[in-house]
Amino acid sequence: MRYFRVSFFIAFVGIGLAAWWGYSRGGFVVALEALGIATILCVMEVSLSFDNAVVNASVLKSWNKFWQDIFLTIGMLIAVFGMRLLFPLVIVALAADLGLMEVWDMGLHNPDEYALHLTNHHAEVAAFGGIFLLLVFLNFLLDSKKELHWLGHIEEKIATFGKVASISVMIALGTLLASLSMVEEGKQLVVLVAGLWGVLSYVGVDVISSLLEKEEDDAKISDVIKRGGIGGFLYLEVLDASFSFDGVIGAFAITKDIVIIMIGLGIGAIFVRSMTVFLVRKETLDTYVYLEHGAHYAIGILAVIMLASMKFHIPEIFTGFVGVAFIAAALWSSLRYRRLKQLNK
Repeated sequence: MRYFRVSFFIAFVGIGLAAWWGYSRGGFVVALEALGIATILCVMEVSLSFDNAVVNASVLKSWNKFWQDIFLTIGMLIAVFGMRLLFPLVIVALAADLGLMEVWDMGLHNPDEYALHLTNHHAEVAAFGGIFLLLVFLNFLLDSKKELHWLGHIEEKIATFGKVASISVMIALGTLLASLSMVEEGKQLVVLVAGLWGVLSYVGVDVISSLLEKEEDDAKISDVIKRGGIGGFLYLEVLDASFSFDGVIGAFAITKDIVIIMIGLGIGAIFVRSMTVFLVRKETLDTYVYLEHGAHYAIGILAVIMLASMKFHIPEIFTGFVGVAFIAAALWSSLRYRRLKQLNK
């Protein structure tokens, strides 16, 4: 439990702040309502992002302590305040051509208008996040150097296509173009541009890393990420952002109060970081060898769900259930793998 002490302390403080915020706006009844909503949002964030914790741990386990600490401290501030508070404000500010303080005031005093601005731009957000997550999944699936395959011969055969240069980018671009048919004609260009930014963000990690760290010309993004450093840090921050997009917008289906949304999702994000630390320190991924596979398949499904959400409403509970189901299946497969390995000794 020591890995979660800070999370429980911050959760206690956060829930208290939520209750105080509710009480200041409507008395005891509103305080209880705010407390309950913040708790629901926290649980939703954890259920949606458990696979994110597994993927983060799979990357962080090979980093040195300095970069692990950077991600778990500075990265935490970016995740909580940057993505759960500042990012929605920036979207609305750009959409409504207003200043950040004006948008903050709108969120506090005219939450319906604020939520409308944010949800009106869901398609662009989904295109960016969906395409980025799809590339994360494809680069894992199409890794020809991967030795362990969860789906056996089928997955091993698919992985051989990874020998073709840039095949994951080609698939992602094709998926983006196909998904435009789900968007009304007047929005197709902005959605296309948002999706292209998702591709550029993924590939850009490699470019920026090479410039700042003087990597070799033939270095691949997977190698850069595994070594840590600025490239890996940027990769994990964009990955976390992609996971948080849908949760932030989906939270408005539960409440329009931006303070409660930030508190609830922020507490959830801190618990996800604690799970990441637990998985790294306990070397859980070395014990349960298919957890990383299950998390990446969950990411692949999440990418598809995000793209589909440009046209169809998909409940957050379904998204969370799918992620948990893949993790549970991967855990069962890992236990079975360990048992068979012990029997063959």
